[in-house]
Amino acid sequence: MQLMQLFRSSVGRKLFMACSGLMLAGFVAAHLLGNTTLFAGSEAINTYAAQLHKLGPVLWIFRLGLLGALLAHVIFGIWLTLQNRAAKPIGYAKKTTQTTTLAAETMIYTGLALLAFVVYHLLHFTLRKVGLEPSLFSDATGQVDVFRMVVLSFQQWPLVLLYVGGLAALFLHLSHGISSIFQTLGVCNEYLLPLLRKAGFIAALALAAGYLSIPILTYFGLVTL
Repeated sequence: MQLMQLFRSSVGRKLFMACSGLMLAGFVAAHLLGNTTLFAGSEAINTYAAQLHKLGPVLWIFRLGLLGALLAHVIFGIWLTLQNRAAKPIGYAKKTTQTTTLAAETMIYTGLALLAFVVYHLLHFTLRKVGLEPSLFSDATGQVDVFRMVVLSFQQWPLVLLYVGGLAALFLHLSHGISSIFQTLGVCNEYLLPLLRKAGFIAALALAAGYLSIPILTYFGLVTL
């Protein structure tokens, strides 16, 4: 009963948004650490990928948990956006500019752009349905050479541009979202909030730059087969 009451209240929905966002941000950071094994060479990233697949059911439980967090974040994000807009059905005769940022004002748009990017990323590298012909990076038994797949993919400038766009959306979303998570959870006050916003901006920049280094360095030949 209490859970349903929390679900129906705007405060409860913001808490669901914050908790799911925290899970997703944690995954983004952990996923980057795994991806950076690419810079250690073919054996390193292929071993990392093989170890992940050896987890079997545990990996799928983790994936389903992430999927649940993603769906919750998207649903509550859209719900809260529509609720906020419904509360202001009539446009202001004169709009006064408050202290805000581009990232804060475009959270719903960068969120939807990220959702589309994640779907493409899964189709590209996880399901291998778009981007490259699988025969280019897998042997006769179907064993995938992850290093070769990544390098061949990011030798194509359209794919690099697509990932640059997706990571720009990630940066904007996280640069506001990280501080918003902790603000919603009530772990900061008016004195800590400016510091937390700066820390969130730096963390978002570091994550986006880390991910961006993979397609950029590969495209310019610093990571090669």
